Amino acid sequence: MPQPPEYVVFADHRSLLGIPNALDVLSNLAFAMVGAAGLMAISRRRRTETLADNWDAWPYGSLFAGVACASVASSYFHLAPDNARLLWDRLPITVGFMGLLTALLAERVSRRTARTLFVPLLVAGAASVVYWYWTELHYAGDLRPYLVVQFASLALVVLILWLYPGRGRDTAYLAAGLAAYVAAKGLELADAPIFAATGSIVSGHTLKHLAAAGGVACVVAMIRARAAAFRM
Repeated sequence: MPQPPEYVVFADHRSLLGIPNALDVLSNLAFAMVGAAGLMAISRRRRTETLADNWDAWPYGSLFAGVACASVASSYFHLAPDNARLLWDRLPITVGFMGLLTALLAERVSRRTARTLFVPLLVAGAASVVYWYWTELHYAGDLRPYLVVQFASLALVVLILWLYPGRGRDTAYLAAGLAAYVAAKGLELADAPIFAATGSIVSGHTLKHLAAAGGVACVVAMIRARAAAFRM
């Protein structure tokens, strides 16, 4: 399953202040903001809840660190989109997916299992991207492992939320985050039609960045709500 050539062709090519593809680049600031907010929330959680050991912060920390790094990597990609730059865009995304999956495994299924799988999952996620790019260089691109990492991990997140109900309003926050991510994928697919429908004001891909960042913001809000409840 090779990478479709049109994947790196986006609707909005306008420049601003010398920045090519400006809105697709600048909208990545949303990832930097929510990534930083998430890391700060994790730091505060460790202080307020007195976690059993430092490992508890790693899965969510990986999610937010991946999102923060994606802001830089995605900006780099959108400045001059091609497969070589797409490699760096996708690597932090897999870190985020695997971080969220491991966090839910630890909280709702088995902390021991989560600790065992954490590093292998991160390696598998990164390997799926490296494998895709290696196959592209050899003219036989294969996206399948990367798609499995992305969509199977999200499917497992949904399954865990269904089979293992969480405490308080955690599931509502996470469900809202997943809904935002689904909306982001829809906006991505409708990149050019949205650009045309808005009179060339904003493209679907720019809105995709904002919607995906909104999904991560739901996870940040969940962690902050937990810390607030703990202090009460």
